[in-house]
Amino acid sequence: MINRVVLVGRLTRDPELKYTANGIANLRFSVAVNRSFTSQNGERQADFINCVAWRGQAENMAKFLRKGSLIGVEGRIETGSYQAQDGTTRYTTDVVADSVQFLEPRSAQGDRAGGGFQDPGGFPGSGQQSGGFGGGGGYGGAPSFGGGQQQAPANDFGMPSMPAPSGNQGSGFSSTINISDDDLPF
Repeated sequence: MINRVVLVGRLTRDPELKYTANGIANLRFSVAVNRSFTSQNGERQADFINCVAWRGQAENMAKFLRKGSLIGVEGRIETGSYQAQDGTTRYTTDVVADSVQFLEPRSAQGDRAGGGFQDPGGFPGSGQQSGGFGGGGGYGGAPSFGGGQQQAPANDFGMPSMPAPSGNQGSGFSSTINISDDDLPF
């Protein structure tokens, strides 16, 4: 049997970390996931899916995420039931998260709350000093949204280019590869 769920959406509220009586961290959260179609009046509908994360994953989510954060969740569906105070039986369906991916930079989370993208100063290791969201180099050379000065991307990944080997380029380098029949496995 297969019970796998993959979701991409935004948190509907700030995460609230709780602990069991045994000291195990847990976090209940809801993810808003857009449907792939629109209603008759052209509005996009969304599903609000209840999820739960445990232990270290729950602690990381509480530390780094907040309402509106874009996340990816991989897990399984778990159903359960409990007795409400009025004596009725209530049924629950949750996605138990095996893996939660943070799908946007931390700076974009704070900038979204502020009403627009700000200049995060590039990404660590990118060698960029300024350049808005993506710094003009990360995310495939995306344009700046923060008004910072763009820098040309160093390469397709926004990382500094490797220095060219020193010395004579012709020595030891060839555009052909010599392979004998003894080198092949068949």
